[in-house]
Amino acid sequence: MPAVGRIAVGASVMAAVTVLAGGPAAWADVVPGGNGTGSETQVDGGQKGQKVTATAGAVVFDRSKNGSGKSAGPVTSSASNWTPPACYYAPKYTPEQLEKYLTPIWEAGSTGYEWDAEQRKKYVDGGEYKDFNKEKTGKGYFWDSYVTEGREGDPGALDCTEPPFWVDTGDAPPARIDNAITPEMLAQLAYAEIRVPGTEVTLAPEGTTKVNLPTWAWLDAADFKPVSVTASVPLLQVQATTTAEPISLKIEPGTADATTYPASGVCELNGKQIGEAYAKGKSDQTPPCGVKYLRSSGDGTYKLQATVTWKISWTGTGVNQPQDLPPGEFGADQDVIVEEIQSVNR
Repeated sequence: MPAVGRIAVGASVMAAVTVLAGGPAAWADVVPGGNGTGSETQVDGGQKGQKVTATAGAVVFDRSKNGSGKSAGPVTSSASNWTPPACYYAPKYTPEQLEKYLTPIWEAGSTGYEWDAEQRKKYVDGGEYKDFNKEKTGKGYFWDSYVTEGREGDPGALDCTEPPFWVDTGDAPPARIDNAITPEMLAQLAYAEIRVPGTEVTLAPEGTTKVNLPTWAWLDAADFKPVSVTASVPLLQVQATTTAEPISLKIEPGTADATTYPASGVCELNGKQIGEAYAKGKSDQTPPCGVKYLRSSGDGTYKLQATVTWKISWTGTGVNQPQDLPPGEFGADQDVIVEEIQSVNR
């Protein structure tokens, strides 16, 4: 698991978090712990200045069924205006942890007397909570915002401005909280963690491609199989698994002087295979997936681009039937040399 990034989280300035959205979930009491991602708040306290890390509701990823290898990479959503949320709310502090986090801020006075006094009234003097709700220790958590890893500079990270609020174990967060962590949000967070194999296609017949010679293209079926990532919040016993399945390959020859097969250049998944492997005796046949170059590449090459489209869906806590997320795409260029067919004069 990657190390969790440590981000200072100010109760009034905050913005922040990770990804996900969905239906209501059953919030269960679980001992905090494990490796997660999102914002960590470093809280002074403990023995001899020991740091207390408040990440009770951190998101944990299971990437054991993800794509791997040097050529693997993240998919890009085909919906250009779609991105997972940059922040969310989840459990973060016990009463003692919130006290150890806020007290030094108030004592420093850097946030101003009025704000400090308002906060003390809210969390200490009984305005909404008395003595940081210590009488409820072990019966719930203060929720606060988290920032999605890698999205710290995203304007959306500033959408979560709610100060820490209490949620009893077994209760849903207040209805006013728009970005409370849900299975659907977890699914979106897992989407960003999906990695799929590279898309270098096999071209045949082997050797340098010739002008006006149909060239077959296909992908190794063994490499192109579903991959998935599971995101969860162990404390809440809520999770979601996002799965990516290859559905088509788009071939762009790298020049207008070419014909693609099929004409659209999009080769659909056929059973467990995209395209069809070339075999002896097929040189005069039209490939189900491929390209025919009409002009030599001269002293250079053409940049053939092969892009695989992945269908992406998720299931999770309370959601047993797969729910669609925007399809993802991942592609790569490869050099193709095209030569003229040499004629022999006798």
